[in-house]
Formats: sequence, C-alpha cells, structure tokens
Amino acid sequence: MATARITLTDVAARAGVSVTTASRALRARGEMAADTRSRVLRAATELGYSTAGQKRGRPRRGTSLMFDLVLGHFHDPYTQEITAGARTTASELGYDLVLTAEREDPADDWPERIRSRGSAGVIVGLIVPTSTQIAAMRRASIPLVLMEPPSEASSPLPSLRTTDSAGGAAAARHLVDRGAQRFIVIGGAPSYRYGRARVDGFVRTIDEIAPGAPCVRTSADWSAWDARRACTRALAELPGSGPIGVFACSDEMAAGAYRSIADSGRSIPRDVLVVGFDDVRGARWLHPSLTTVRQPIREMASAAVRILARATNGDEVSTEPIVMPTELVERGSTRSPVSRPA
Repeated sequence: MATARITLTDVAARAGVSVTTASRALRARGEMAADTRSRVLRAATELGYSTAGQKRGRPRRGTSLMFDLVLGHFHDPYTQEITAGARTTASELGYDLVLTAEREDPADDWPERIRSRGSAGVIVGLIVPTSTQIAAMRRASIPLVLMEPPSEASSPLPSLRTTDSAGGAAAARHLVDRGAQRFIVIGGAPSYRYGRARVDGFVRTIDEIAPGAPCVRTSADWSAWDARRACTRALAELPGSGPIGVFACSDEMAAGAYRSIADSGRSIPRDVLVVGFDDVRGARWLHPSLTTVRQPIREMASAAVRILARATNGDEVSTEPIVMPTELVERGSTRSPVSRPA
C-alpha cells in the first residue's frame, strides 16, 4: 500500500507551530527562536519530510552526482588532508564533493541539509553520528561511511581507521632504541578512541621492553598551547635521571612539547627525543624536523569515497572496519644520539 505523502501541514502540526513558521524554519528564513526551529527540523526528520514536500535521497539516474564530507571544522592540517584525498578521488569517479560543517546549533542538523540537496552519500570524519542522524540518512537511502570515528556508532556502519595502538607501540620501541630511559606520553582530552589506543600501545610496550622505567602520563586538549602546559608539568614531575623520550598523540601536541622543552633549557634531540602522530605537512618544518607516526590520511579519505561509490551503484558494503597501517617516519627529533648522564 502506498504511503501518504507527508506535507508541510503535517510537520507544522507535529512541531506545534503554524504552517508559515514551519516553512520559514525549514528554509532558514527570518529571525526565529532556536528552540522553535529545532522542533520544526526534528519534526521534519521524524516524518521524513523535505522542503520539496517529499522524501529525497540518492539522486535519480541522470542527475548530478555528489558526495558530502561532514567534519566539525576544515581549518587544520589534518582535515585539509582529508579534504584533499576525498576531493581528488571523487573527481576521478565523476562526483562533486560538498563540504558540510557540523554546527554547534542543534537546530541546524546536517542530515536535513544533505537530504534536501539529494546527496549520493556521506563521509563523516572524526564525528560519530547520533542514532537519529543515522536513521534520517537510512530513511533517505543515503549511505554513510565513517572516517576515524572517535567512538563506536550506535549501529554498524562502514568505517576506516588506522593501527593506532601499533603506532603507539612503534613510537615506544623507537624511543627506547634511540636511548631514552624516562618517558612522557601526552594523550588527548577528550579521550577519543584513537587517542586511547595510541597511549595504551605506547605504555604497554614501554612496560614490556623497559620495565620499571619512569613514565608520566598527561593529557592536553589536542592543541599545541595546552600540550606545552601539560609537558611542562610532566617534565617537572618526571623522576630519575637520564635521557627523556616524549610521545605526543598528535603532531600539533608534539609542537607544543617542543616549546615546553625549550622553556626548560633542554634541547631536541640532545636532551629529549620527541615522536608525534599523524605526519601532517607541518611536522617536517619543525626544527628539528619531527619524527612521527604517519597515518595514511589521504588514502583513508580516498577509500571512503570509493566505498560510497560502490554503495551508490548497489554493491553490498561490509560494516567491518577497514584498518590501514601506520608507519613510523624518523626525522631529526630522534635522529642524533641524546646526551648521557656523567
């Protein structure tokens, strides 16, 4: 039996507003209380209504093809790498790529924007969509792929991630091999899935290959400024003597550690060895250049686009996570021998 078409009147009734107010909210026209707009958008999502008065989803054959890349922001080296990898592959496959920001305003939900323009598929990077957002995309038959999700989604979705724990372990082995005897590990706050895995891999390996070695665990808000503060405190707390090895869970936090080490009167790599994580472009421009665990960021974004292309063509896509390998890249921050205590 055919389902009755959802109308604007239905949305207005569900939200408890006038039809005029519902129309303005859905079209983002005029001034309106955030709570009112949120109720209208939520009602539209729950009912499966679009501004065209019908469900919209993957474009019909013959319409323009596009994918959406949803991120919380687009202004740092990591997200720029994601964008570059996704855009290149989308273009190769004949798709346009739309950059869609997840906004803090709960009344402005990205699934409604995506559904209204009939996107063929969505890559969600460094974000875990809510169950409501996932349901909205499924009703519109728009496939989702997660890239480096900070936690697990409420229902199985295709995802791409890297060997974070193995990357942390590689950093630990490298610092021990280069002569470090005391250690600082700077994790991220919030403690996302990938940050926890990097710290756990590092600490577990230090315990295995350098049992009893002093190791101070600290955290920063994924920024250089806060990592500088955290590293300064950790350097003051670190017991014992001997060469120091610092592992930061991102290259940006490693840059903050550089400043802290200089503030303490120490130098890299003579007194302190530093390893980061990501291998964004700025890593090689630090002085000395940063040894880091490389993530295949562009390759992950490219693979996400290819998964969406297969899903759009009707191919079955596995929800088992695709895990791509990390690689330690040695540069100047660990290349020279550290000083030895007299």
